[in-house]
Amino acid sequence: MNIETQLKELRLHGMCRNWQILQETRRHHELSLTEGLELLLGAEVDARSGKRFDRLLKNAGFRYQASIEELNTDPIRGIDRSLINELTLGGYLNKGEAVLISGASGAGKSFLASALGHQACAQGYRVAYYNLQKLLLRTKMSRVDGSIYKLMEKLAKTELLILDDFGLTHLEKQQRMDLMEIIEDRHGRKSTIVASQLPVASWYDVIGEETIADAILDRLVHTAHRIELKGESLRKKR
Repeated sequence: MNIETQLKELRLHGMCRNWQILQETRRHHELSLTEGLELLLGAEVDARSGKRFDRLLKNAGFRYQASIEELNTDPIRGIDRSLINELTLGGYLNKGEAVLISGASGAGKSFLASALGHQACAQGYRVAYYNLQKLLLRTKMSRVDGSIYKLMEKLAKTELLILDDFGLTHLEKQQRMDLMEIIEDRHGRKSTIVASQLPVASWYDVIGEETIADAILDRLVHTAHRIELKGESLRKKR
């Protein structure tokens, strides 16, 4: 059994591709055993990292395929470049801190949230992107079919949870309780990005019930990184 066949059977596809290249270019004669192993193992690591990144991106369900490099960081838009640079490094993910993004419709909230999520995937974190109303509808259906515990456990373990379109409608009683449980499970452990057309000061009224609103905002607001996008809709400029 030759080397190429053995590598395929062991599913070392990155090593196999590069072994083929080495043979075709006859470079394998020029390398020492150590150099050859380093080259092949590096290729395998790169291949697996690439596959993991692709898998993380696919599972995240982003609204936009966005990246930090594509962001318009003109100060007139209310974006603090130093804050974006800080978030890009991913320290907030290790600390379980929240990021709150607000701004008018079309200001680029979802794009920014997607870009931060994309960066988190590149750093190896598991990310999930949800429209909040659709997520709360899902929790409602999960209570009916008995899968609510499994869903809540999945959300709690997700390393970065992005909740988009917060505040489009006022929350009903069970929706408040579900949101409270999601935020409580993640508080100080996992990071959450919340994007909303409403300024943070208006979130209290959207949540509704005083005690629950206090509890949710207390866990989100005080240690959060805030970004308030300004300017006219980016959609109008296209």
